[in-house]
Amino acid sequence: MTSSLPLPLEHWFASRGWTPRRHQIDMLAAARAGDHALLVAPTGAGKTLAGFLPTITDLIDAPVDGLHTLYVSPLKALAVDVRRNLLTPIEEMGLPIQVETRTGDTPSDRKARQRARPPQILLTTPESLSLLLSYPDSFLLFSGLKTVIIDEVHAFASQKRGDLLNLSLSRLQAINPGLRRVALSATVADVDAYRAWLAPDGDINAVAPVMGEAGADPNVAILIPEGRIPWSGHSGKYAAKQVMAEIERRATTLIFCNTRGLAELIFQELWSANEANLPIAIHHGSLSIDARRKVESAMAAGKLRGLVATASLDLGVDWGNVDCVIQMGAPKGSSRLLQRIGRANHRLDMSSEAILIPGNRFEYLEARAALDAVEEGERDADDFRAGSLDVLAQHVMGLACAAPFRQEDLLREIRSSTPYSALTDDAFVNVLHFIEGGGYALRAYDRFKRLTQEDDGTWRVSHPRFVQQHRLNAGIIVDQPALNVRFANGRKLGTVEESFAATLRQGDSFFFSGMALEVVRIELTDLVVRATAKQARIPSWGGTRMAMSTRLADRVRHFLAEPEEWHRFPEDVREWLEMQKYRSALPQPGQLLVETFPHEGRHYLVCYSFEGWNAHQSLGMLLTRRMDAQGLMPLGFVSNDYALAIYGMKPVTDPQSLFSADILDHEFIDWVEQSSLLKRAFRDVAVISGLIERQHPGKRKTGRQVTFSTDLIYDVLRKYEPGHMLLKAAWADARARMTDVGRLGDLIDRASATMLHVALDRVSPLAVPVLIIIGREQVAQAAAEDALLIEAEALIAQAMRPD
Repeated sequence: MTSSLPLPLEHWFASRGWTPRRHQIDMLAAARAGDHALLVAPTGAGKTLAGFLPTITDLIDAPVDGLHTLYVSPLKALAVDVRRNLLTPIEEMGLPIQVETRTGDTPSDRKARQRARPPQILLTTPESLSLLLSYPDSFLLFSGLKTVIIDEVHAFASQKRGDLLNLSLSRLQAINPGLRRVALSATVADVDAYRAWLAPDGDINAVAPVMGEAGADPNVAILIPEGRIPWSGHSGKYAAKQVMAEIERRATTLIFCNTRGLAELIFQELWSANEANLPIAIHHGSLSIDARRKVESAMAAGKLRGLVATASLDLGVDWGNVDCVIQMGAPKGSSRLLQRIGRANHRLDMSSEAILIPGNRFEYLEARAALDAVEEGERDADDFRAGSLDVLAQHVMGLACAAPFRQEDLLREIRSSTPYSALTDDAFVNVLHFIEGGGYALRAYDRFKRLTQEDDGTWRVSHPRFVQQHRLNAGIIVDQPALNVRFANGRKLGTVEESFAATLRQGDSFFFSGMALEVVRIELTDLVVRATAKQARIPSWGGTRMAMSTRLADRVRHFLAEPEEWHRFPEDVREWLEMQKYRSALPQPGQLLVETFPHEGRHYLVCYSFEGWNAHQSLGMLLTRRMDAQGLMPLGFVSNDYALAIYGMKPVTDPQSLFSADILDHEFIDWVEQSSLLKRAFRDVAVISGLIERQHPGKRKTGRQVTFSTDLIYDVLRKYEPGHMLLKAAWADARARMTDVGRLGDLIDRASATMLHVALDRVSPLAVPVLIIIGREQVAQAAAEDALLIEAEALIAQAMRPD
């Protein structure tokens, strides 16, 4: 089997006692046939080596000095980690192959040297690749490029970063038509959809599907806490002592949290329970580069016993000494869970060990559903959609920085990118005219005139300052306005969002980077702090919350309707469901259960749709507006991933009328246009498209300045050019990302066809988890927490009383 490998590679495999796996040889065969390739193989199967095997083989057989292979990763940490793991075999074989990284963290002098004297293998991110393509020397730099390897392609292909990368692939293919595209993933549900995304011109037959052999089944357990599974909460912090016990008996444990705020909270809970004073750390995207690199190095060296992390370490980071993964709170999707489980052991022939810690009873059902999905090999579906126009505008401007272009030539190139294959002539002209002058309503302002069309039809950048402006501001990830967190000596710890910083005053304390910090002073862009022993609070970060995937939601609905499955659940979960069935009802799959009941002088409506927090928040806004119009005097609403509860002064006797399908035609549009959602979405697309810059040379705008600028332009366009390209792009974002209108529409359809309305005389068991949230919507102090606990216990007693 190894006869197809060059001798240095054969000897290296033999020295390790290894034999190349079938999918690794298949990847080499695809390369020799000149085919593009998509490799789908489980974590620990040697995907990265399989991706690079043709490159190393080619560089052994025919060494070159220039750039041979480009590796694109969704995470900076992954690029650094792959470099470390790729250098080992290269050095052990004594090969003269240079491997370097190029990300936002790379020093500027090294970036300049890389463009003039590139390594044979360059590891980068979609954003850094896009910037490389904005330089005139990109044509020379990439002229000899043979292969592009896209790792963890599932993590971003169907998102805006995937749009940008696919457009960049089209430009690379135009520079070198013989370029091969390779993508790697462990968790792809629809192989053909990804083959189409990867292929030039969407030609699925040009991409060879390479399937890795199945690995050992993971060993995954749901932790049943001492006592009973909580009624509410989503952190799993109640299990801190048990998690610490797991850390104590293992070499290294990764503890995953779904949000940065939760990671800070769980770290503090674990530190309080860390009686053995074991080395544990925290890692998330808001920490400084130095802090993250220090933690990553300590993990790679085996110096940490536990690491609390977010999605910042979800993907492909290969730390072989991790022997257990713990998921705090609900996993939200089987693919995400499988990805995280794969961080343990990282060997195909050894079971990865993982523990799920649900935060509440609904989360227990979700965890069980995710576990079943993993065992049955079910993955979460990805929703591919047409490429975003704000991303296209950024890409076109970047290419113009590299060289003037002709409209028809560039349109042909762009249409070879699968997300933009259906781009119309008119849509492309609108993008060009937007970059040319900002659109009709903004044409009077010179600062928006970034492109100029010459008499011969060629488009070029209007002034050199726009080239610098583009390179300073390009990027797809639009962070929320943030302040630097630093000590008085200048040492930076990371960033917190302006919205959280605005709640702080001098002397206030908060947890960050695993430390309790006291605010010394607040400057324009900095939060100056010092370490403290004072009681502190957990920071909050905004952004879209992860919703339970539709496939997990379907499984949870089936659990509710299948009592024969309940023997698998803990006793308190069974009691909860059995009492719900006795006192009210449990919905059948496809049915929407709506309960109405009085409680403490208010009237409640609770619907159980399992469509996720975003869809429920949107529906809560719409229903309260409709209830107000009907004189039902709504007071407010709360939601989680599973249910929505609305409370008011008058009872709802006919919920069917509230859920009528026209709510998406009337109230939805009116609500979005009057709310801040559209302005928030507009801010993001205005920044991505390059209309608003975040940075000037030597100066970065504050979040307030960016928001002020985008709000002004938004108001002008709404009034004078409502059909503007960016307003359409903002609407698309608001519908898909912020309101989850697709799942909201499914919910409304289900309501009109299958609603089961149950009128009760008091709260039901199923309603307890969402109603408990009402008391916790405000930040609670310790005394208030005790009062809320007493109130929750009284609510539970009412719900679980059989008479």
